[in-house]
Amino acid sequence: MFARAALLVLLSIPSIVHAQGSLRIVQLQRCGDLLREDANRYCARASGLAEGQLQVRLGEATLTAERVKRDDQSLVLDLPNGPSAPLWLEQGERHSNPVWLSRGRSQVLAAGPDEVAKNMDGLTTYLDLISLLIEEKHDGRQEAERLAERYGAQVVGAIPPLNIYQLRLPAKDLIQRDALILRLGSEASVDAVIIEESAPEKGEESEPTTVPEQPSNDEWAANRFADAVNYYQRRIPAKQAPIETKPVRIGVIERNVDFDAPDFADHLGGCAPDKRTCLYARDSDKPDNHGSSVAGILAAHPQRGGNSGFLQALDGAGPGFEVIVERNSDAGITANIAASVNLVEDGVRVLNWSWGIHRVGAKNVEGDEVDSLIRSGLAMSGYEELLEEFFLWLRREHPDVVVINSAGNGAAFSGTDEYRLPSSFITDQLLVVGGHQRSQKKDVAVDDPAYVIKRSSSNIDMRVDITASACTRASTLRDGERGEVHCGTSYATPMVAGVVAAMLSINPELQPDQLRMLLRRSAMTIGGDYDFEPMDAEDLTAPILPSERNYQLDDKDVGRSARLDMQKALDLAVQSRGRVR
Repeated sequence: MFARAALLVLLSIPSIVHAQGSLRIVQLQRCGDLLREDANRYCARASGLAEGQLQVRLGEATLTAERVKRDDQSLVLDLPNGPSAPLWLEQGERHSNPVWLSRGRSQVLAAGPDEVAKNMDGLTTYLDLISLLIEEKHDGRQEAERLAERYGAQVVGAIPPLNIYQLRLPAKDLIQRDALILRLGSEASVDAVIIEESAPEKGEESEPTTVPEQPSNDEWAANRFADAVNYYQRRIPAKQAPIETKPVRIGVIERNVDFDAPDFADHLGGCAPDKRTCLYARDSDKPDNHGSSVAGILAAHPQRGGNSGFLQALDGAGPGFEVIVERNSDAGITANIAASVNLVEDGVRVLNWSWGIHRVGAKNVEGDEVDSLIRSGLAMSGYEELLEEFFLWLRREHPDVVVINSAGNGAAFSGTDEYRLPSSFITDQLLVVGGHQRSQKKDVAVDDPAYVIKRSSSNIDMRVDITASACTRASTLRDGERGEVHCGTSYATPMVAGVVAAMLSINPELQPDQLRMLLRRSAMTIGGDYDFEPMDAEDLTAPILPSERNYQLDDKDVGRSARLDMQKALDLAVQSRGRVR
């Protein structure tokens, strides 16, 4: 039953039309019984498969024919035990995009089109799929099975490291669902009930299509992007005192990337992460989609298309970076966390979260209600417990992992859970990124605070650690063509994630609190002069402190907001080797 349901969902995904002759993997996920620890069945959907021999490559191995069942463009893979690895297809001279196949136990189901409904707030909500956070003193699987039997439900998914189990309820409408939620929530063993309020296509967090404030062509100069690339390329392999670097794995919680775009053309087929950047992702049919733009800031070819990848620009000097674009399933925030858990267990040091949600009724800085990416109070309370459990697990089991999160584009406040998640969490392992854009002043130096201004849509306040350029050029299908401008804190976030990954390649011993310290010590400033100290709510980021400027109380940067300086951050990472305290 499990295998049939998962396969039907996969087969219902519409075929995607790609460039003629291209071979692509457009979907890959666990199928069958998601709770079986000895099960290794995955369902994939491809595009461009022709008749004839097909090779399915998993890491360094080629799967034997008996492990691959093919039905037109759909594949079912029964895999031997082994580590997580990239998977790709080969047919003749054609190679598909590589997709990361995680062996992680955290797998959740997404609702189909007939399994959602509109709630009283007009938001799409899951009708019969909910998740239970079980108290840690209980065996989560055993307790979830007991509760499922008691309430006529079925356990269908799980995030075992967090003691979270997904149930399919015997509910036909929201009244029945909410009644069951109340009863389950009152169980002594249940810490929280998590419901999803997200349609399968939602979850992106860019600004509206129209760009009300047109950016300039040198937005990334405000963060010394090119200077940072030049510094890394020269300093790392320097003849005198070269620096030994370590490979870094980065997780990007997004759906897919368009490999038909020239930006990503050299990422097809296998990739050995030795002195180069590897990109693993499902394929999209839109070069300007959210995932392509976010991942492109990390891994797009520096010269072929509209985007430009920071990590790929370090190829040859760097240790090799692996950028894994993964989202588990379309099950909203729960899937984001499931994917994050698997990626961390697969060795990811940096997680890029270019997403976030606002509570219904949240107000922006003008006092108007935020109308983007909103969720009900019921959903937000469950998400808050889910995220808290994730960060507690991260601190306990993986204290060296850092999450880079977008501040949001609601012109609101990032620092309180009444307004936004996950940026409101206070933890060393979460860095929050706001967005800025080039000012109209053309005759000022790049390190002048007036060089940039806050992007009007960017969320603000003391919880924002640093700002970065909010605008990027989208990928296109034509070689050398520059795409349309996309803006939002979603695109500022991978700027910070990229430089953090590069810092970790230089000094893998850096911990999340040290990374924040170096980013803010190296930061340039943003903002005007004030006769009086601005109110906390008016700060674009947490103000720079004297301790972040060598304890100089009269330093001109003290009290201002922090703006990413990629080149100086790398320099401080070099200086930190063996002496960060």
